[in-house]
This record gives sequence, C-alpha cells and structure tokens, in this order.
Amino acid sequence: MRYISTRGGAQALAFDDAVLAGLAPDGGLYLPATWPVLDLATLTSLDYAHLTAAVLAPFAQPVIDAATLEAICTDAYRGFGHPDIAPLRPLKPGLWLLELFHGPTLAFKDFALQVLGRLFDHVLARSGQRITIIGATSGDTGSAAIEACRDRDAIEIFILHPKGRVSEVQRRQMTTVASANVHNIAIEGTFDDCQALVKAMFNDKAFRDRHALSAVNSINWARIAAQIAYYVWATVRLGAAADGVVFAVPTGNFGNVFAAWAAGAMGLPIRRLVIGSNRNDILTRFFATGEMKTGSVFPTLSPSMDIQVSSNFERYLFELYDRDPQAVRAMMTEFATAGCFHVDAAHFERCRQTFAALSLDDAATTETIARVYRESGVLLDPHSAIGVAAAEAACADGNGVPVVAVATAHPAKFAEAVRAATGVTPELPARLADLFAREERCATLPAELPAVERHIAATLAGRGAAA
Repeated sequence: MRYISTRGGAQALAFDDAVLAGLAPDGGLYLPATWPVLDLATLTSLDYAHLTAAVLAPFAQPVIDAATLEAICTDAYRGFGHPDIAPLRPLKPGLWLLELFHGPTLAFKDFALQVLGRLFDHVLARSGQRITIIGATSGDTGSAAIEACRDRDAIEIFILHPKGRVSEVQRRQMTTVASANVHNIAIEGTFDDCQALVKAMFNDKAFRDRHALSAVNSINWARIAAQIAYYVWATVRLGAAADGVVFAVPTGNFGNVFAAWAAGAMGLPIRRLVIGSNRNDILTRFFATGEMKTGSVFPTLSPSMDIQVSSNFERYLFELYDRDPQAVRAMMTEFATAGCFHVDAAHFERCRQTFAALSLDDAATTETIARVYRESGVLLDPHSAIGVAAAEAACADGNGVPVVAVATAHPAKFAEAVRAATGVTPELPARLADLFAREERCATLPAELPAVERHIAATLAGRGAAA
C-alpha cells in the first residue's frame, strides 16, 4: 500500500514513512492510494484487538506483518477498563451507545493513539531515528497522545492546548505527567490557533527537518486507520452486516466521522452518518448550505468541539471530487485566504446522500444529559450527549436499521456539566483518583510561531535531543 497527498504535490510513501511524516510536504493529508475491501465474515468472531489488527493489515502491508500488528494491538488495548474494550450499550429500542471511553485517558482518542505510540516505537526501532512529536489539542488528543508516548526513548512530545479552554480534568491529565520527554504548552488563543501553529511548524521545512517533526493529530493517517476498527466492531457485534447501520458522531475536526466514512468506502454497510456539533457549527452549516465558512470560536460545555477549522474535511473533499488534487488545492487555498469555500450543487447533493448534521447549544446539551439520565440511568458527558441527540434525530427518520451513538468521553472528564444537569457527580476511575493532587508542568506562550519554535528548540537542546 502506498500513500498519496490530497494536494497531489508529494511523493507517494509507504506506510511507515506516512506514519512518521504526518502532514505531506505540499500541505496536504495522506490517504491510501486505494481502499482495501473488508471481508466481514472473517471478522465476526474476533476480539477487539485482533479485529483492529485485521483492519490495519492491508494499510500496513508490506511494511508491518500481520503477527507484529496483532502484538501491537493486543498490547495497546491490554490496559483498557472494560473486557469488550468498546462495549455497546442499548439505550432504547433501535438505539445503541458505543462506549469509547474505557482507555487510559477516558476518551476515544486512546483507541488510535495507544496503537500509534507503539507503531512509532516499532518503526523507530528499525530505523534508529528519533522524532519530535508536535500536536494540538482541544482537550482529549493531548492527554491520549502523552499517555501513548510518555517514557519512549526515541520520542520527545510537545502538546499545545488553548489556555483556559479545556476542562480542568483534561488539562491535568496532560500537565501532571512527570515523564521527562513530555512537554506541555498553553497557548494564549483558541484551538484553531494551536492547530494553525502546528501546521505552520510542519510547513517550515527547515524547522521540520532539523527536529524530525512527526504528528499525532488526526492529520496522521494511522490515527484514522485505527479508528475505522470500532465502526467495523460495532457493525459486526450488532449483526448489522447485511441490513446496515447508522452512526451518529459528535465531531468538530471531522476525523472521527471520516473514519466512519472510510469504513463505508471499504464496504461496511453504513446507511447514513449523522454529525453532531455544538454552537461552533461549521460542519452543520456546511451540510445545510454547501458553504464551508469560518466564524468566531465560542466556548461551550463540549470544548473538544470548539473548532472552526475542520482539518480532516480535506480528506473527504478529495474523495468527494473523485480524488482530484487540483480541485482540493483550489478550495484549500480559497479557505486559507478568504475563510470560506463552496462546493457546487452536484457535489453538494452527493454529500447529503451520506451525511446529515445538527447542532445543539449548551442548554439543549444539558437537557439531553438530564433526560437520558432520567430515562435510562446513563450518565453522558456533553460531547456524547450531542451524539445521542444526533442519533435520536436519525431514529426519528424511521428507516428501521440500528442507530449507534458514539460516546467519546467519560462523564467524569466533565463532572461539573454532568452534575449541573443531573445532580450526580460522576467519579473518576481509581487510577485517576489522585489527579487533583498531582503537580502540574506547563509553559504559557503567545499564539506566535517564532515564540513557539524558539521554546521547542531550546527545550530540545536542553534535553540533548536537538539535531
């Protein structure tokens, strides 16, 4: 399998090189040159780790063999807090909750990043290289990436988060990790500022090459590939391989729902994908109008979706326009310069055949948390509540196939919002019970590229990791 850039100006890479590269040098995102086809019949009897290895196998060939992938995935999911890894919980007739918060940092990002950390180790051990991982987080990616990469000899990791715009649990899960190779930076700005800084560092060729930058954000193809597995898992567990399934996904950056789309491209019988957004509703507006237009970022109860630039949408545009890199380049250039682009009527109609979208404000999110708890006794975090509201809208369409709401975070990560809605304070698992007593380590910097690059270079020099 080879990997090509959505903008058509980069050399095709093998899997290991695409994993280390993250962002393509032409500014595009990597995708597989062809989509492999799932053999669902061979997956129905597998446990989660082995199913994930089977899904990843065609993407990694011939670089990583099947036995190595199985060992990586088995080790990645060994520490998860539920025997099913990704359990399905019935909420009401026809509606299921896919719980993706039983990993070490209590968020869905653990599913991909626990695998990615081990893929990095495997690839770097063979090559003898060292890398510097740069990532941006709106809350959950950072802690999951840090947990996956802490104490790894060949990796230094820097995570940028927007100061004051993540929950206290999310922040402390990052800043209390004592590992010497972990470096947190609070940016005086929004998540979009953090993400723009990361992309700018990758586009600064001299800085990128000097410090061997690599990515853990969902711009890294391996992140998406590993996330495909839980959509396959849910479908086969429901016995829905024949009749199909609808997934409702709370998302801001489009990576999680693109993984579902990719599963469909590989043959998973997905009837519809319903996107749930908060007040930062750039995706909802796009699927209503065909215009992708940025706006102000508003703080909400679901901060992981407080985003106005959905970086993974570029991958979908590439597929929507039949893999035409010229069309993608033109739209991304317009988006970078004018803050908006449009798709034409024919392509917009194709979008709407697959996707629907809705947005909830904080009041509606709180009401959903309270109502679901009254009706079922299930506590939802605000992001998962938005996913459930999107799933309920899909159920109302009455197509009769199973609808799965993706629960992306443990309610204890957002205890204040859950308590305000239900009167119940969700407890952190025992392994995080002392989180608020741990010492924090974090630098605060302005949202300015020179300041961030200077800090990273100085930190690496102090660690003896500079090239």
